[in-house]
Amino acid sequence: MSSELVTIERFRDLPEALLAKGKLESAGIQCFLADSELVRADWLWSNAIGNMRLQVKAEDAQEAVSLLHEPPPQIFLEQEVGEYYQQPRCPKCNSMDIGFESIDKSLSYALMLIGLCFPFRKNRWKCHECGAEWVEDPAAADNPSLPR
Repeated sequence: MSSELVTIERFRDLPEALLAKGKLESAGIQCFLADSELVRADWLWSNAIGNMRLQVKAEDAQEAVSLLHEPPPQIFLEQEVGEYYQQPRCPKCNSMDIGFESIDKSLSYALMLIGLCFPFRKNRWKCHECGAEWVEDPAAADNPSLPR
């Protein structure tokens, strides 16, 4: 008995698509990445073909979409050790939508325009919600009980 496949998400980049596929497979949902071989051969084709498509059986679609869109956990647990890592948050707006920037891209790209290929280090966290930037306190990184 074959079931119709439905596209639940589209991905331009392969690593993001493989992470989503892995999350669904770990939950026991059978899924497929359509057009991934073409993108692997030449990633420039991704936009031209409408990106890679993550497909699942029609009866699994609702569960798969809810799994992909669930928020990240606030605390990760290890059975033997107990609580060992707290999800970092923006100190200004408390958002978890943050990222670590190791290189100052705008300055490095500007230097490339004048022929200097030297990456400038930034090593800061940046909040994608409010735009705040900060350097992590090394004492907080060594002691997970301290607030971040």
